[in-house]
Amino acid sequence: MSLIANSLSFLENRLPKVIDARTHGIIDYCHAAFFLGMAWTCRKSNPRASFAALLTGGFVLAESMLTDYPMGVTRVIPFEQHGRMDSAFAAASLAIPTVFGFANTPAVGIFRANAVVEAVIVGMTDYGVKPAVAHDQAAA
Repeated sequence: MSLIANSLSFLENRLPKVIDARTHGIIDYCHAAFFLGMAWTCRKSNPRASFAALLTGGFVLAESMLTDYPMGVTRVIPFEQHGRMDSAFAAASLAIPTVFGFANTPAVGIFRANAVVEAVIVGMTDYGVKPAVAHDQAAA
């Protein structure tokens, strides 16, 4: 495992769990919007990065909509599983520029930063608590 991947794992396991399911959902939708916006912005200047950003944004959006948390639409992915997927995606973000062929462009920095930010969010999210779905239903 690379030094960066080890660092991501360290971040994920050592941070205080201060992000709840609702806040994590909001972060997820902002994350998707960021990458979809990047796809649009880079479409002419860096088509490979644009395509990778489109896939990233689409993945994050679909995962968010399918997660069993307050921001989910069709709640099929348990919130704890969502966390494992986010963790894997943080590590995968490091390989995306190489896989899509834009590792020697400035866009590589965005995907590296995404890996770190994703690891921090995973590390700070409390996946052990019940999502606030019951609270949403009780308020209805």
